[in-house]
Order: sequence, then structure tokens, then C-alpha cells
Amino acid sequence: MGAAGPPPAPGGNERGGATSRPAEPQASETTPPGPPPAKGMTWVPGGAFLMGSEQFYPEEAPVHRVAVDGLWMDRTPVTNAEFRRFVKDTGHVTLAERAPDPAEYPDADPALLVPGSLVFQATAGPVDLGEYRNWWAWMPGADWRHPEGPGSDLNGRERHPVVHVAPEDAEAYAAWAGKALPSEAEWERAARGGLEGAIFAWGDDFAPRGRIMANTWLGEFPWRSVKPEGRRGTSPVGSFPPNGFDLLDITGNVWEWTADYFTPHHPDEVEKPCCVPRNPRVSSPDDSFAQAVAGSHIPRRVIKGGSHLCAPSYCLRYRPAARQGEAVDTSTSHIGFRCVVRRRL
Repeated sequence: MGAAGPPPAPGGNERGGATSRPAEPQASETTPPGPPPAKGMTWVPGGAFLMGSEQFYPEEAPVHRVAVDGLWMDRTPVTNAEFRRFVKDTGHVTLAERAPDPAEYPDADPALLVPGSLVFQATAGPVDLGEYRNWWAWMPGADWRHPEGPGSDLNGRERHPVVHVAPEDAEAYAAWAGKALPSEAEWERAARGGLEGAIFAWGDDFAPRGRIMANTWLGEFPWRSVKPEGRRGTSPVGSFPPNGFDLLDITGNVWEWTADYFTPHHPDEVEKPCCVPRNPRVSSPDDSFAQAVAGSHIPRRVIKGGSHLCAPSYCLRYRPAARQGEAVDTSTSHIGFRCVVRRRL
């Protein structure tokens, strides 16, 4: 992840305008088509919106109009308690709990081909922000039950988002629950909460009237956090205000997997209003591969929303437009997911 400059001045937005304004959904999309299909879901009205940003990172551009249908979305990321019920019911074993296949990693140290996952470890002082290995460590034995590795557990974290889950784990949970992962466009539409072009899920000011609106890194990343010891890392879902569509933790806390494969940039804006893409999807992994790096043969999915590790000095991605590509064989201590149920027409 690359470094980012300071956010735009309060009052600006992602297209350089003066204010954010609500995006108008189609009238037929504003009313939920009945009761929620499952507990803890909220209706996201369909409609057209401006997707992407041209102020921060190149992969977020260009800004382009798309349209999505209304759908139901989990109000929060899936929690440890919810994932535990799924595992108890199905016996599912996550990717992090299985040893990697040596055939897929021919150059790997055999000693590292054991069950495990990536865990964030704060550094003792300032480090080169261009080298993520300074704060990420492969931790044998780390998984959703043991977020920091052997010796850690979920005691007191039942309402925290589940982490150390790969896309295949998220999709297995979704299938069990009768749901699905959102597309990138569906996720961004939901995260914007009806605000057209706003920088954040709540508007253009990071801390309106001094109020912190999401769980992000406060301090100097990755070594100094100004949060009390017990308030670092993930937080219980619902610890911060909802966005305009009543979604909680839609940015910050944990990144969230989507159903789409990553592309280096968005498609261009269409020339005619009649041709605005509706429910766009990226279902092919062909353009998702990283170039000239270890693991470049592994497809990448889009993750959205940023996490508790995002900071203005390093990863200013706790924004609806922010996006990254994450390898599908990856699980970490800062990626989770939430699900959707699409309207049946």
C-alpha cells in the first residue's frame, strides 16, 4: 500500500465541488420490498451514483457513473459469534487453519508451509513505510479463533468482526446463511449512504465537531497509537455512528472482501446517459494479477473500506471510494466481510 498525502480541506469533495449532496435513487428502489430476509439486515436503495475518486490513489480513478439495484445488506461486518455458529453447524475449516499446498508455493520455505495467517505487529519506532514486512508477520497458528496467534482467543471479542478469513471462507459463510458477497459497486453504493461524491461515509470532514466516526489508526503508523491499550485493534461492531443507509462500520475497523476481482483502475465514464452500466461485475481474474512480485500468479479480489490500521500518513483508505487488490489465498488480522441479499425480481 502506498503513502497518501493529507486529505482535502473540509468542505471539498472527490470531484472538487463545494459540498456533498444526496444521490437520488429511482422511486421504485427506495421502498424495501417487504421485511428483511434475515435479522440484522438493512435496505440499501438502488440507483445511479458516481463511483470512484480522482483525489487520492490511482486505482480509484476515473470517477464514473454506475447504477445498482436495491438490495439488503448486513448492517455490520460478520462477527466472531456469527462465524462461530456457522463453523459449529458446518464444520468448516478456514484457509488459515489448513497447511498450504507445497505445489502452489514451490519456492517457499517448507517450515512456513503450516497453518497460519498474517498478523500486524506494531514496530518499536519509525520504519520505512514502503516495506510492509516491517509490520506484517506470518504467524503459524493464527486464525479466526486466535487473532494474534497461539495464546490469543476470542474472550470478550464475540461482537468484534471475524478476521483471518479468505474469500472462500466468506463465500462459504454466505452460502450457509443464504446470502452472497456484494460486488464492488454494490458495496460502494451502500457505503456512500446516499452522499454523492463525499470523501467519507459520513461527509467531507474526517471528525465533524471533533467526533471520531470510524475505527482508524490515530497516531504515527505503525509504531505509536494514541489509543488506550485496550482500544487498539478491532472494535465491537456498532461502536461508531451509522451512515445514511444505517450501516455500521462500513469504513474502518476491518477491510471487507467483495465478490469482484481487482482491476488496476475503473472503466471510463460512458458518453451517453442511456448507457450507464447497471450492476457491473468483474467476474474474470485476468486483470487482477500483481506484476513482478512474489505471488503474482495468485488472483486478487477487491477489498473495500479500510481498517483500524489505516492512517493519513500511510493508508488513507477509510473511504467509500478506496479499493485494493488482495490475493485470494490471503487472510489477515484486518480483513473481514459482510453479506447481501439481492432483490428477487
